Amino acid sequence: MEKEGAFVQIIKQNEGLIFKITTMYTNNRDDQQDLYQEIVYQLWKSFDSFRAEAKISTWMYRIALNTAITKLKKRKRQGISVGIDQVVLQQTENYDPEFEERLKLVFAHIQQLNVLEKGLMLLVLEGKKYEEIAVIMGLSSSNVGTRISRIKQKLKKQIITQ
Repeated sequence: MEKEGAFVQIIKQNEGLIFKITTMYTNNRDDQQDLYQEIVYQLWKSFDSFRAEAKISTWMYRIALNTAITKLKKRKRQGISVGIDQVVLQQTENYDPEFEERLKLVFAHIQQLNVLEKGLMLLVLEGKKYEEIAVIMGLSSSNVGTRISRIKQKLKKQIITQ
């Protein structure tokens, strides 16, 4: 029971991480819930192999992103087409409709990126350093920097021409 308790605690402490990935890689609530369950299952299967050589969040990001990308590739092979839901933003006391519109626009463009680019942007938006992103994604730090720079240029060009 000790192993199960530790796993549940880790999931509870990092469920925001899983939620963000499921939001980025799905188009509706049902798919998001399915992906969330699949990620937790894959984390459980891999829990015994975690060697604490990296932070637990780095290990979780790697498994979660790989699970999301694998599931997305399977869905694409099946030919299922699903519409993109609107990005739902929580209203705050300092509600700024102009900022919200710009944020929706950025997320809409991020949704159009390929699976690797989405993962990289998710990690950048999380404030991860290039070195940690490199470990999570299995790339070199210089490759991460180059790819992120190109993605930013791509997004900027798309947003400006819109």
